[in-house]
This record gives sequence, C-alpha cells and structure tokens, in this order.
Amino acid sequence: MLKIGDFSKLSHLTVKALRFYEKEGILTPASTDEWTGYRLYETAQLATAAKIKAYRQLDLSIPEIKKILSGADVKVILKEKAKQLEEDKSSIDERLSIIKHILEERELKYQVTEKVIPEMIVYSSETLIDRYSDLMQWVPSVGEECLKLNPGIKCADPPYEFCEYLDGEHKDCNIRVRHNEAVTSMGNENEHIKFRVLPSAKVISVFHKGGYDSIGEAYAYIMKYAELNGYKVAGLSRECYIDGIWNKDDSSEWLTEVQLPVE
Repeated sequence: MLKIGDFSKLSHLTVKALRFYEKEGILTPASTDEWTGYRLYETAQLATAAKIKAYRQLDLSIPEIKKILSGADVKVILKEKAKQLEEDKSSIDERLSIIKHILEERELKYQVTEKVIPEMIVYSSETLIDRYSDLMQWVPSVGEECLKLNPGIKCADPPYEFCEYLDGEHKDCNIRVRHNEAVTSMGNENEHIKFRVLPSAKVISVFHKGGYDSIGEAYAYIMKYAELNGYKVAGLSRECYIDGIWNKDDSSEWLTEVQLPVE
C-alpha cells in the first residue's frame, strides 16, 4: 500500500489533484488508516491515475471521465470531444483572423463588434430626400406624427432608432429612406406610419465619429471586414444616431453607429 505522498510521486499527480479526484469519486483511496487517517492506495490504482491524467490532458471533463471509468464507450466520448475541439478551433481561427485584420490597419479608426439585436416592435416611415443632410430635418417630424396618431405611445428601453437606405446603391438625389424606432406596443397607422415586428438579427457594427459627409468610410470598412471574415450580409445596413445636430453643435462630435445584419 502507498501513502498519498508516495502515490503522488509515482502517478505524477499532485496531492491536491488526488484529493480533488477523491472528492469527485473517480480515484478513491483503497483504504484509510483508522488511527492516523492516512489515505492508502494500491499500486494497481496507478493505471487508473495514468488514465485520468491522460484524459485530462485531452481536456475531458470530470463527468466525461466518470462515464468512461463507469464503462461508457470511450470512442463515443472522444468523438464528441473531437467535434467540440473542431468548433473551438474554428472560433479561435476566426478571432485570430479578426485580430490580424485589425493589426494590418494603419490606423485603428474603427473597431468592429458583433451582437444580437432582439426581436422588437417598431414604427416605420418611408420618404424621398434630396440630400443625405435632409435626413435630420425629416426624422423629428416622423416622431411627431406618430405621437399625434398614438398619444402616450412609449419608446423601447433601451431606445433603438435607425434609418435604412432602400435604393441598394448610392444616389446623389431622390434617396429612398426608411426610418424605424422601437416602441413597446403596436399602434394606429396611417398612410405614412406603419408598425411591424422586427425579427431578431445578428449584426456587426462600427461607430463613426464625425459628420455624415465622411460616413461612407464606415460603410466601406464594415463591408470589407464582413467579406474578409466570412460573414454573409443578411439585410439592409442600419444607421443608428446617437449624437447629432439635435445635441451637438460641432459636427466632429456627432456619433453614429453603422450596423450590418449578417449570418
């Protein structure tokens, strides 16, 4: 019989690890001295210790090891682990690709993030504008019209408001745009104001600081980023206005989030 210290040396497992495996019920001492309390192991248990050590090096969890030691098919468990590791590898490769892409940029002007926008109710309105700069004069009027039609309607918390360009290309005039704002319930409609349920969407996004005359840089960056990192565009891009003409006099302080729905 071997004391825990001797068994530790022969098994190349720390005493702390042996106590943990005992607690988890996968490597219990053969006996315990009733007078001294010493844990005693049999030499035959070194083979079990070696298996546990090998499985842990393969990143198997304690429950998985328990199953194997209880007679489960080790090949089935290892196949599942291999599948998980392949998925982890894919995720790691994707993050490495993103990091390399960022490092290759001469100036880290934009930082891309990925997030999921939950399902929500929005009211929408579409119009034609002559210039992109006319947008900020039109958007407030949409909110006023919706509130007049639906007194007491409440915006979602946190707020979510964005515009989509419907032409599918850049235009210098007669620009079709749709404004959307999240609210807590459906409401009354008219020829201009419509309500709909906006489904949940995964998006990648960047924040653009400055006037709208240079926001094309943000669009170019996020589209290139999506292409290089294997994203498939799954909808119209969204401009979310955080700071603008309504609260910042200096256009260099305007802040807009550009979101691109992706798969």
